[in-house]
Amino acid sequence: MYTTTQPDPVRLEIFKNLYQFIAEQMGIVLQNTATSVNIKERLDFSCAIFDSSGLLVANAPHIPVHLGSMSESVRSLINDKGHTFKPRNVYLSNNPYNGGTHLPDVTAITPVFLENSENNPCQIPLFFVASRGHQADIGGITPGSMPPHSTTVEEEGIIFDNFLLVEEGNFRETAVKQHLSNHTYPARNPEQNIADFKAQIAANEKGVQELRKMVSQYKLDTVQAYMSFVQANAEESVRRAIAVLKDGSFTYKMDNGAQIQVKVTIHPENRSATIDFTGTYPQLNSNFNAPKAVTQAAVLYVFRTLVDDNIPLNAGCLNPLEIIIPVGCMLNPTYPAAVVAGNVETSQTIVDTLYGALGVIAASQGTMNNFTFGNEQYQYYETICGGSGAGIDFDGTDGVHSHMTNSRLTDPEVLETRYPVLLESFSLRLDSGGKGKYSGGNGVIRRIRFLEPMTANILSSHRVVPPFGLNDGEAGKVGRNWLQRQDGIEENLDSTATVEMKTGDVFVIETPGGGGFGKFS
Repeated sequence: MYTTTQPDPVRLEIFKNLYQFIAEQMGIVLQNTATSVNIKERLDFSCAIFDSSGLLVANAPHIPVHLGSMSESVRSLINDKGHTFKPRNVYLSNNPYNGGTHLPDVTAITPVFLENSENNPCQIPLFFVASRGHQADIGGITPGSMPPHSTTVEEEGIIFDNFLLVEEGNFRETAVKQHLSNHTYPARNPEQNIADFKAQIAANEKGVQELRKMVSQYKLDTVQAYMSFVQANAEESVRRAIAVLKDGSFTYKMDNGAQIQVKVTIHPENRSATIDFTGTYPQLNSNFNAPKAVTQAAVLYVFRTLVDDNIPLNAGCLNPLEIIIPVGCMLNPTYPAAVVAGNVETSQTIVDTLYGALGVIAASQGTMNNFTFGNEQYQYYETICGGSGAGIDFDGTDGVHSHMTNSRLTDPEVLETRYPVLLESFSLRLDSGGKGKYSGGNGVIRRIRFLEPMTANILSSHRVVPPFGLNDGEAGKVGRNWLQRQDGIEENLDSTATVEMKTGDVFVIETPGGGGFGKFS
């Protein structure tokens, strides 16, 4: 006889995998139905399911910076629109100050009701499903919506703040188009935005259907009870991981001179930890501010990686953690601070700072090497792999997307078919990883030749400050951005740059290596 007051170990394992399976099925639908290279080829998206309070229950193994922050978006929606939810409604959100990351990451959120709920309008949602996808362009001052030098969030694109996308099953296409165009810097390809939004709607609908099947098979009280049990199991796993950690602190400087400071205090009596970012630089006038949800996602990711158990990343992982982030610092900025690099770059620095404080892993390349190019006709975005950091008993990995990103690079055939560029070469950057008892991974060298004039942007880190080594391990080699003009002239670029590319020009990106761990002998 099974009860809903105490978890059965076998059923706990079954439900844990069922919840994750639903999120994975959502991701398959999203990939198959999307049109943009970003979502269909690079897999820059995430899917997850949430309980009735908007707390994360389970996710597919997608993008960590998305997954750890999506719950804030769902809870913002509940607080804002909770009294107006109706079956077959879908909402859009990308507001960095309501759980978003940066504006290109747009989240579609669907409340889940039982199948007969249309006849009971007062019923509240039982669950929520959500999918977050990186739009190829959402407006802003540069094509691709990743401007290196934005100073306000308005310059980065269009904000959707709990926008009603589907009303009782009817897609509000006219309202969406108006929203995408009614902006100082409107979206450059609204038809592609709409196509990807529809793919997210389809992915969410798959989650709705699978959750309803689950309720039909196992009954509602059991499904809801095991959502709580899965979260509680994750919490206990994190507490076990915390129990073997020691206090630590670390300060890490970025290329722009800003510093992130953290102090981790372990409380053995209840196996909890306090993560205090007091001392971190104030809010910046650049776009390297990380929204609070992104900072929390980075903390959640780090402590989840310390757990050996096979658990889904969910809200339970946060329960043993007290996170202190002073309001108005670069990790908890206030509107209208620019944030586009905070999501992709500062998040990586937060992770490495935490690993440094805990003394467990040397720094990774610490950047996503965000490369965008385009004009009014084309918009393209990619993140580029590099070296990961070495650890206590392992080498780093060459040419890998690490930590807060988990996306792919576009296949050369797709890139060259869809855009007027030539991938001239893509190779490992040998000897760029820091030496040590265990060595850091190597970065890569990526050369892209432009076949027609376009604007190109690079938004990166660790072109000045090297990724640190630990325990006398050597630092990884800094990255380098440069141009080779058609006439042979070379131009060095900073960590962040916007340049006009002419036909025949080559943009070269050399990514950093990871730090080494332990003394090299």
